[in-house]
Amino acid sequence: MPLPDHGFESLDLPVREVADVPAAEVISRAAVLLMSASAEKLGLSPGDEPDLDLDEARKLVTALAALVAASQDYLGPHLEPLRDGVRTLQTAFREASAFPDEPGQGPGETFLR
Repeated sequence: MPLPDHGFESLDLPVREVADVPAAEVISRAAVLLMSASAEKLGLSPGDEPDLDLDEARKLVTALAALVAASQDYLGPHLEPLRDGVRTLQTAFREASAFPDEPGQGPGETFLR
């Protein structure tokens, strides 16, 4: 049964080859996609006009933190760089917010401490 196309062509991995990729690599690629999307919504990507959308950024950073937290036992050497990426995005979110969340209440902060 073919999988539906959800616009994830940027993963550069044909569906038929996913079976050959270790789970940690698939999880890491998903995390990188979430990181990139979060950075876009936080206005961190290079370009003329930043696309600042804190509501969308909150959702993406929270999903990223949850993925990393739920997968931490399987990520091996990928874990610390992904955790660092989450923390960087959380800091960027706090700095971009006119009314920052209370400590521990920002996007994904309940998942990764």
